[in-house]
Amino acid sequence: MADAIKRLAVRGAPAIGLAAAYGLALENDVHAAAGLLRSARPTAVNLSWAIDRALEAHARGESLVEHAHALAAAQLEQDLRIAAHAAELFPADARVITHCNTGALATGGAGTAGGAIATAWREGRLKQVWVDETRPLLQGARLTAWELGRAGIPFEVVTDSSAGTLMARGLVDVAIVGADRIAANGDVANKIGTYPLAVLAERHDVPFYVAAPESTIDPDTQSGQDIPIEERSPEEVTEGVAPARNFAFDVTPYELVTAIVTENGLRRPPFGSVP
Repeated sequence: MADAIKRLAVRGAPAIGLAAAYGLALENDVHAAAGLLRSARPTAVNLSWAIDRALEAHARGESLVEHAHALAAAQLEQDLRIAAHAAELFPADARVITHCNTGALATGGAGTAGGAIATAWREGRLKQVWVDETRPLLQGARLTAWELGRAGIPFEVVTDSSAGTLMARGLVDVAIVGADRIAANGDVANKIGTYPLAVLAERHDVPFYVAAPESTIDPDTQSGQDIPIEERSPEEVTEGVAPARNFAFDVTPYELVTAIVTENGLRRPPFGSVP
């Protein structure tokens, strides 16, 4: 399970938390397994959040299988609430741009930003979705496009560098993304390419929303400067033919975020104790 999380076979902050909870339920040496799982993805705080809660349940003598089932059921409920709150922010006939993958594949539930897009479509408030490819692993082109196509939602895949052109032409009304970690001051770590998307959104007066569960808020991390940013193999970018840096995430300062939406509605930093 740790290997699957590390190589992004299982990915999406809420989903890797659930995967870790189920992984721990399979182990005899729970504490050793927890350490291995915790090191698999340092950027996404949901991983540690889920592990900590599983260890607390284990200490109380609870079944870790039942505990994991309960986390999965709660995730679905949270996703539906996030989607309802976020979809209300979309204007009529919204043309939306999104980055990476934030649907059910990323959460094990109904999706965060992707769930909001699906909800807006069902409510008749969505016209078009622009799907960033999301380099280097193409999670937008491979995963988000598949989810939207399966749901019958109109979309087109665009290169990550197309966002500015779309906004300059007046073709984007809303930008919405997920998050892997939200610091106490509201800074948001998400898939690489999110920060430039937020900068472009501000330049073109496009609202930029972040949709994530409360478990993604980390009050112990003071700002984005304190969030560990994972790097992946350069060969994913160049196949070894040239030197490369392959950052997996970036940090968007809170001042570029129009609103953070959780299952509890719109949230404003600073964030203290998180439920």
